[in-house]
Amino acid sequence: MASIADYYAGKSVLITGATGFMGKVLVEKLLRCCPGVSALYVLVRPKAGQSMQQRVSDMMKCKLFDRVREEDPDFHKKVVPISSELTQPGLAISPQDESKLVACVNIVFHCAATIRFDEPLKHALQLNVIATQQLLSLAKQMHNLEAFVHISTAYANCNRRHIDEVIYPPPVEPKKLIDSLEWMDDGMVRDITPRLIGERPNTYTYTKALAECVVQQESDKLNIAIIRPSIVGASWQEPFPGWIDNFNGPSGVFIAAGKGILRTMRANNDAVADLIPVDVVINLTLAAGWYTAVILYCLHLQEYHVMSTFKRNPLEQAFRRPNANITSNYLINQYWILVSHKFPALLYDLYLRLSGQKPHMMRIFNRLHKAISLLEYFSSQDWEWNSDNMSMLMGHLSPEDRKTFNFDVRQLNWPEYIENYCIGTKKYVLNEDMSDIPAARQHLRKLRNIRYTFNTLLLVFIWRVFIARSQMARNIWYFVVSLCFKFLSYFRASSTLTN
Repeated sequence: MASIADYYAGKSVLITGATGFMGKVLVEKLLRCCPGVSALYVLVRPKAGQSMQQRVSDMMKCKLFDRVREEDPDFHKKVVPISSELTQPGLAISPQDESKLVACVNIVFHCAATIRFDEPLKHALQLNVIATQQLLSLAKQMHNLEAFVHISTAYANCNRRHIDEVIYPPPVEPKKLIDSLEWMDDGMVRDITPRLIGERPNTYTYTKALAECVVQQESDKLNIAIIRPSIVGASWQEPFPGWIDNFNGPSGVFIAAGKGILRTMRANNDAVADLIPVDVVINLTLAAGWYTAVILYCLHLQEYHVMSTFKRNPLEQAFRRPNANITSNYLINQYWILVSHKFPALLYDLYLRLSGQKPHMMRIFNRLHKAISLLEYFSSQDWEWNSDNMSMLMGHLSPEDRKTFNFDVRQLNWPEYIENYCIGTKKYVLNEDMSDIPAARQHLRKLRNIRYTFNTLLLVFIWRVFIARSQMARNIWYFVVSLCFKFLSYFRASSTLTN
């Protein structure tokens, strides 16, 4: 077969979700490593007062595109924005644009979706299922379509412990659910949502499972691949290590921990955190698009637990020193929330009130607790995924393609990756200057001294209140000290005899 870069040469590609995290990396990788690609049509909607042209222009000014900008200053000419709205009939694509897409598109990458875990069911269904149906309808009209690649999630079937590379029967026939919800008001839908999603934790995983079923229903008419990435994190190698542009998933947790705000989290220490670098997912996606002209693939990616490295690379103006307590026990977690989250937040808000400022720390912690509670289902459980198709796909790549489109996570150095990830959140999400690290370290030392002073004062207070005023407490204290002294004396005597 032709190499992956040669395959995409002269091809026209349609991408949904191009302005999102994965979509940007996909666009950049195609432009940089497949320079012969003819055109990238990206579905974009106007947002926050910006036209689609402005959004795409701002996206391509991002640091992510620095490497491709150096190699081809005119790379932006290959990116063609198409006005679209996923919540509207026909995706709100104009007849002229639709005719253009039908005539020339060769590959479709469907990355767009709502990834909010607490999205109302109706809206999640519209974005993740109905929009997928309409895009498939458009794809079936394309005269030269060779592959339709759908980005799903490894957690679409998280109600199972072992997940194979198959499309499982949907919890409900998508068309029946869509028809039923049409006449219901939001209150009725909200009331029946828990019963509909069943053992799944949220509307996101539920609607992604339905979307897979919708895609499978067209597999006899189109060459289709389904990619199932797990938790997508910062880049591993490309276009440079540690690139990230959002607070989603582990990024928000890392930043909260690095700022010293998140001090406790309920999770299973024995469970595997299935984190995967975004560039690995994109490399696999492009390889699957190359191969899908003849065979259907269903793939997933999974990997290891994550540890923070912010003590070596501290964030600016941290609230407290980074420290995290991970426990699976509900009561212990609630205790640490009270001691490490709510009590310090109340004290800080009291200080703000006394100094004439508006209190805000308790509000931050309430939002943090809500976000963390949405992740508890995934941080407290473990899954096993079959990945035979991914291994087989890797076997079909040439040695050169294995380097250029590498998705073999066995080569990944995880401690180095996590450090780059943390530095990436500092540089690209918070826009903090690396030259300010010495000042940030000094700030952490200041916080450490404050903590030592507070603990000392607390010990003195406890001594005065509970020990100095009570004869019984003093007797217990002296008894404990006496036992410790006798133990040390015995230890020294034993060491002397041994010598």
